[in-house]
Amino acid sequence: MKQTFNREQERLATVVQVMKAPSERKDQLIEEYRRRSEAAFAPSTLRNYRAMVRQFSDWCVLRGVDPVPPVDPQVVASYVDDMGGRIRPTTIELRLWAISEMHRAAFLPTPCRHRLVELSLKAVKRTYGAGIRQAAPLGKKEILEVIASLGNTRIELRDKAALWVATDSWCRASEIVALRVRDLIRQPDGTSLLFIRRSKTDPYGQGAYAFLSGQGTTAVLKWVRTANLSLDDPLLTKSQSGANRMTPMHPATLSRIIKRCTGRDDLSAHSTRVGGVQDAFRLGCDLSSIMVAGRWTSPEMPARYGRRILASQSAAAVVSEAFGSARMSNTTEVDGAQPSEQRKEER
Repeated sequence: MKQTFNREQERLATVVQVMKAPSERKDQLIEEYRRRSEAAFAPSTLRNYRAMVRQFSDWCVLRGVDPVPPVDPQVVASYVDDMGGRIRPTTIELRLWAISEMHRAAFLPTPCRHRLVELSLKAVKRTYGAGIRQAAPLGKKEILEVIASLGNTRIELRDKAALWVATDSWCRASEIVALRVRDLIRQPDGTSLLFIRRSKTDPYGQGAYAFLSGQGTTAVLKWVRTANLSLDDPLLTKSQSGANRMTPMHPATLSRIIKRCTGRDDLSAHSTRVGGVQDAFRLGCDLSSIMVAGRWTSPEMPARYGRRILASQSAAAVVSEAFGSARMSNTTEVDGAQPSEQRKEER
């Protein structure tokens, strides 16, 4: 009979083996885990992990609790209770991941899988809700109007190139700022492809492609010529001229460009991604083609972005429109018709 692999049992078996090992060997394993983690995780993940560990440690110190693993599950459950209503549930789950990773790094069982912690998280979600805040959408129509309003100064040429890439490619901000000039691949019809070397959903760099329209290609090439960029330079850089080293744009700068050009403080670099999905649903694009365009591996996120549009295109909306149109037609016929007796009198 084939035995299924149980990851949790495997981890517990490893913990038991490590705990039985001599102290010197245990320290060697912990140090090796730290070194391998730094190679395995993205720099941003490591930064966030360390920040979350510091936050938990500070919380423990203020309450006179030792934050060094192993941490009692009741302490973690109280930590979750304290975060409820102040921090979104998704962020709480991230902080629980950091606490779990802190214990895994010491080859100790995580307290976050304890039933007390699970119940505490469920209670927080039930009390305060588990909704995810979504970036405000920026659709194609509005962004084209913004691009048309920009002039031809150096910074405006850079901003136009950035806006075209954002609205055409549906790329994340981290993907856009990582683009190099050589990643722009021209096509015979005047459009281009953007080669995405690595992304949030592709940490190992298998690579993917995003679309750039003909107008977007023209705007980007004009910026490349103006900034005198070489093939290995970042596609979008700081706008200052005369820099000795071309510095890539920071992801936060892309959000500032969108806010400044549109005059809307509710937007971010993710707004063109959300707006693109909503435009696609309005035009009748199917979910699979939307997933390909945005390089999603799961339909959950694009479906969430388009849930308002999908609701107005749902079966309920179709039925209401069909019967509403039929009723209006019947009403018009009745209102426009005249009784036979009255028509005879008029003749």
